[in-house]
Amino acid sequence: MPLALAGFLRAFSFLPAQNQADTPDPAAYIGLSLEDLLARYGIPRSVYAVRGLESWQDDVVFVYAMGDFYIYRDRVWQLGLKTVYDIKVGDSKALVSLVFGEDLQEAEDHVRRPLFGWNWPLTLRFNINGSGLVSAIYIYRSDL
Repeated sequence: MPLALAGFLRAFSFLPAQNQADTPDPAAYIGLSLEDLLARYGIPRSVYAVRGLESWQDDVVFVYAMGDFYIYRDRVWQLGLKTVYDIKVGDSKALVSLVFGEDLQEAEDHVRRPLFGWNWPLTLRFNINGSGLVSAIYIYRSDL
């Protein structure tokens, strides 16, 4: 996350209140090697596979306390999170819109916004259920 944006978000309490030095932006985990992921977090709580529409879209997912790490080849390409930037599963779409404003791109069942300042294009996505609540949160490489 660019420093200006990180400072802005911290100033308006959109990032968790704990020590910022100990809590990296979750987007920083995208691109993490499998070796680094295991060294940092150890053995996952569980592992499962996700079948894509095409065989090259199949993923292995490592489950940790903070969320699900989707692995493509030997790198993290997507995160499934329970909370990010103080938005959590179960919050309203209206809250997501309030926090992210004009940068949101809306679709029928989700809202998303690009994340800038990274080595590759990243997208933050909030899936929205029929009741207008966040049902899932993802950060992913949008070029894969």
